[in-house]
Amino acid sequence: MRIALIGATGFVGSALLEEALNRGHQVTALVRHPEKLPARDRLTAVQADAYEADGLARALAGHDVLLNAFNPGWKEADIRALFVRGSQAIIAASKRAGVRLLSVGGAGSLYVAPGLQLIDTEGFPAAYKEGAEGARQALNLLQAETELDWSFLSPPALLQPGERTGRFRLSQDQVLMNGDTPAHISVADLAVALLDEAERPQHSRRRFTVGY
Repeated sequence: MRIALIGATGFVGSALLEEALNRGHQVTALVRHPEKLPARDRLTAVQADAYEADGLARALAGHDVLLNAFNPGWKEADIRALFVRGSQAIIAASKRAGVRLLSVGGAGSLYVAPGLQLIDTEGFPAAYKEGAEGARQALNLLQAETELDWSFLSPPALLQPGERTGRFRLSQDQVLMNGDTPAHISVADLAVALLDEAERPQHSRRRFTVGY
């Protein structure tokens, strides 16, 4: 496939890039600073701004799918507003270009009980709440879409470096657990799950989650 990727230099995006290239896909990394990406076979780096829908739509033309690992940066004071602004631009650009959008979001919008999302529980870390709220609003924007073909992958409560096993569980809207312990996953296996979805769609216009 011809895959476009936002966030290729980040923690999640770099794992998506590695997985996509290893599967033999042609990847266009849409980044602010193309010079930061080393030259590799089947990789093209294109300068783009995630907040600018017109430019993104032009860069997305001719691609089959957009893997979206957009994150404004956890140190941004207005991360919630930036999350929403970037998500709006990315959604608009994807619709104009006619590509399928596969986004990686947060675990905060997963449900721990009927009507109760993780972000709204008492123990949710305050340092991550604004970013998690931005990711939840990004999911809300997608769920309101009537035209775009999209999927949204929420990681489990713990996402960490680690090996690629290719073995994990899939679920929909609930926090995955191992008994009383929240599930975890390596970022490499999170990338496997999203590339699997790109190649063999099973969650069109739905959110899903993964974990060990």
